Amino acid sequence: MITHLVLFKPQQAIGPEQSAQILESLQRGIAQCPTVRACRIGRRVRHGLPGYEQEMREDYQFVLALDFDDLAGVRAYLEHPAHDQIGGFFTSAASASLAYDYEMVDLGEAGKLL
Repeated sequence: MITHLVLFKPQQAIGPEQSAQILESLQRGIAQCPTVRACRIGRRVRHGLPGYEQEMREDYQFVLALDFDDLAGVRAYLEHPAHDQIGGFFTSAASASLAYDYEMVDLGEAGKLL
């Protein structure tokens, strides 16, 4: 499985109406991409314990995680016309974003990656 992760910081000026439009646009765009197996959005939480949390130089408040069967599925998604619509959110409504792709396996299969 390949997971496409996008960390992002929203612009401060985004209101509830624009947020709803962004979510609707994301849902519509993802639904058009048949190679997307799962889509999750998360908001950063803080536990307050000393350690890594204080070491982070950047505060990306949200993450978009898309799962694909394989690298060909990621490529098909990135080349799909709906991706322009989805990716546009990260340039129009986010003040900063990072995107990375990871091959994911269960811990018992980690030897395949390491």
